[in-house]
Amino acid sequence: MSAVPAGAVDFLDLYDEAVPQVYGYLMKRVGDRSVAEDLTSETFMAGVAALHRGTADLSVGWFVTVARNKLVDHWRRREREQRSLRLAYDEGDTVVEPWDVELDVVLAHDVLDRLAPQQRLALTLRYLDGLPVVQVAHVLGRTVHATEALLVRSRAAFRRVYEEGSDA
Repeated sequence: MSAVPAGAVDFLDLYDEAVPQVYGYLMKRVGDRSVAEDLTSETFMAGVAALHRGTADLSVGWFVTVARNKLVDHWRRREREQRSLRLAYDEGDTVVEPWDVELDVVLAHDVLDRLAPQQRLALTLRYLDGLPVVQVAHVLGRTVHATEALLVRSRAAFRRVYEEGSDA
């Protein structure tokens, strides 16, 4: 039986500590067990690769950051796939008034799943992850003004779909 390198033992301890946090982070945002599991797996494979290269100081925070990036990549892939299948839709300049209601969490997750991936990503980064608009723009690769417009359209779409769902 061969000896296990010390770095591998440390990695396994870190893995045991980080898996619940990474999986929970992803599951909360995607609401789909198989997708959350796949993204969690991809996250830890990136950790193994970084360990072999010696290029990262691995920690739970590092894994959560990688998980966020994997989630963004996932939504971008879905956006590209769906973009080729749907017609362009422009809502125009919709003014959204403040909306102060208590959201049904299950319905809210369902509504997010029904939005276009780019809208879902923008709302998740802004309101679930709490990033300022400037950082959301950076993650999305858009200008701040384009991101603000996307957020306005996304909130309007969320509200419309949410209200349709709560009437049922």
